[in-house]
Amino acid sequence: MVGEARDPSSETGPLSGITVLDASRVLVGPFCTMQLGDLGADVIKLERPGEGDQTRGWHPPTYGESDESTYYLSVNRNKRSVTLDLGTEEGQEVFRRLAREADVLVENFRVGTLERWGLGYESLSEENPELIYAKLSGYGEWGPKRDDPAYDLAIQAEGGFMSITGTEDGEPVRVGVAIADIGAGMYATQAILAALFQREVGGGGGQKIDVSLLDGQVAWLTYMGTAYFATGEPPGRMGSKHPNIVPYQAFEVADGYVVVAAASEPIWRRLCGALDREALAEDDRFATNADRVANRGALEGILEPIFRKYTVEGLVEHLSEHDVPTTPVNDLEGVFDSPQVEARGMRQSVRHPTAGSIELPGVPMNFSGASTDVRRHPPLLGEHTEEVLREVGYGDEEIDRFRERDVI
Repeated sequence: MVGEARDPSSETGPLSGITVLDASRVLVGPFCTMQLGDLGADVIKLERPGEGDQTRGWHPPTYGESDESTYYLSVNRNKRSVTLDLGTEEGQEVFRRLAREADVLVENFRVGTLERWGLGYESLSEENPELIYAKLSGYGEWGPKRDDPAYDLAIQAEGGFMSITGTEDGEPVRVGVAIADIGAGMYATQAILAALFQREVGGGGGQKIDVSLLDGQVAWLTYMGTAYFATGEPPGRMGSKHPNIVPYQAFEVADGYVVVAAASEPIWRRLCGALDREALAEDDRFATNADRVANRGALEGILEPIFRKYTVEGLVEHLSEHDVPTTPVNDLEGVFDSPQVEARGMRQSVRHPTAGSIELPGVPMNFSGASTDVRRHPPLLGEHTEEVLREVGYGDEEIDRFRERDVI
């Protein structure tokens, strides 16, 4: 725990009292530490003086008249920002002092960078045996590509996702958000929580965690990967269709697209009834899901002209009345105007010093005995530098000297 003078607003959530030192950049690390902050941890974000997290400059768009990029704002709430030049000896000493007081350190520098500065796990854990040190990288700490740079687009391609995303005859398509970064960030969060549990309950002390973007993508292949192992045939792109369930896809209607998910035999029979095509359920070609997978083309040829007679609203309303899972394909306006999304608190606002009131996607974790919410605005660069340094014992003269020497 860093100091005792923290903002009381940080004392909420299941991780209240846990301090996280965030020495990460771009998306994978900040997404992980945002989750920990949402859970109540005090997250101290370390940034380069004068530059900061490179996503601060990833604009347009920005929020209002400010120069705050929406990309940066999206994953940096519930944090405090400290500027620190780790390339200086004084900056490294400040880092060590912060790490001595921290519960968790998250970093995604190139493999070996912090070790060269004497800030690797072996060094820091000697002074803080309880420290949980999470290393996030493109390829992990061993293997032939350990030293290679990695970005989400490249990992989506290398990890197989772009081979199974997009239409059958179209070009490879990346998932619309940085899913390799986000996936690795989620695995890192899980690993950190497990390590905290082991430390607190099992008495195991701290430990090092190694999470890579490529490992996360390969793990997320799940049933696609297992199907390949079983058949020896790499699956291809199928658009919205599912390789193992039929009908389970988007269908074109008169004014757009509607997703229909007949994921069980009872739902299939209800769909046939809703469309006044009860005979389809008795047709030997479509009697079971395995039959429908084998005869996918024939069934689509029957269903597609039926669906095109409906509007989006009309088909969704009609199938919902028959308890068939269906939904329009929402754009983001539709998503954030949804009464369900509003009811779940997934559209939240927070005041920002330069951007005014900003809106962010909400926190998707809810507890009966704890609070998770957006407590802090995404911080300005270095907004909390002096505050945090005072908490770990630095005085005004030392802080002024650090500023004169561009350490902070």
